[in-house]
Amino acid sequence: MKTLVSEGLKLEDGRLLVLDQQMLPDKEIWLECASPKQMASFIKALKVRGAPLIGVAAALSLAKFAEGGANKNEQIEAASLLRSARPTAVNLMWAIDRLSPSLGDVPKLVSLAEEIFDEDVRLCNNIANNGARLVNGGEGILTHCNAGGLATAGVGTAVGIIIRAFEQGKNIHVYVDETRPLLQGGRLTAWELKKHAVPHTLICDNMAAVLMRKGKIQRIFVGADRIAANGDFANKIGTYGVAVLANHHNIPFYPAAPYSTVDFSCPSGEHIPIEERAAEEVRGVSGFFGAVRWAPEGCKTYNPAFDITPVDLVKALVLDSGVFTQDQLKNGCLSRIKS
Repeated sequence: MKTLVSEGLKLEDGRLLVLDQQMLPDKEIWLECASPKQMASFIKALKVRGAPLIGVAAALSLAKFAEGGANKNEQIEAASLLRSARPTAVNLMWAIDRLSPSLGDVPKLVSLAEEIFDEDVRLCNNIANNGARLVNGGEGILTHCNAGGLATAGVGTAVGIIIRAFEQGKNIHVYVDETRPLLQGGRLTAWELKKHAVPHTLICDNMAAVLMRKGKIQRIFVGADRIAANGDFANKIGTYGVAVLANHHNIPFYPAAPYSTVDFSCPSGEHIPIEERAAEEVRGVSGFFGAVRWAPEGCKTYNPAFDITPVDLVKALVLDSGVFTQDQLKNGCLSRIKS
């Protein structure tokens, strides 16, 4: 397989490596992935994350497995394991389903996996360009969770838009939600914005409303893990709350994603499966933030990884193919994109 390099994933010298996102922001540790089983564990543990990137990572893992001599039955078993690693992010299923007809055909499988990586780079670039056109100079922008180069093979989706607008000299300032409970905003988005020298301020999630009321935020961009055919979408837990606040304060709210995040078979957000994660992420995590517990031992928790934001709260959806308004989404524009 050819050399492929992104911010959070690389394939070089025959080795598939992922940047361990659990260790950021202080340690940049690359982990070698030796098998699809190991890649599935990395995905479940959020060592590699972000809807587009886990699709890319799974595809490369499966192709490398085949290239290493796995027979067709072993490839089928590995594809099934990878496909089920995280239930909400549809890019994972999309990537595996794209490869599945070619299982057993190693050259074709390798070519398709490399194509998926290269395509995501192009899609992210288009998303960044499309979204940056919405941004005016001097604006305060809020984002939630992480939707940058750590979540994709390219520059990112929501964070890619922000970086592109900054590169265009628009003098923006970014407010970064910490994103509880695993702090992807604080650990990852702030790390990315610092690398790109984009002015930013980290806030706790419950501070966003005050900033909106004070007039500090003029626009909001977030990523997406699955978009239903009617424009409803799933994203990191807390996104729905941000959208409700934006609607109250009349602030335009935009999800951003590649077409591979659109689930054309899913009619609405009610049909999107929501992953629930371990209680330790909410009451105290041994191994993620060190041996720290901030709630009583055994305390009952509720820990959905995602929530659903209805299309009624969306100003427009930024895709690689363009910007689609709420009215266009409600009138079925996504089904026409597929055709």
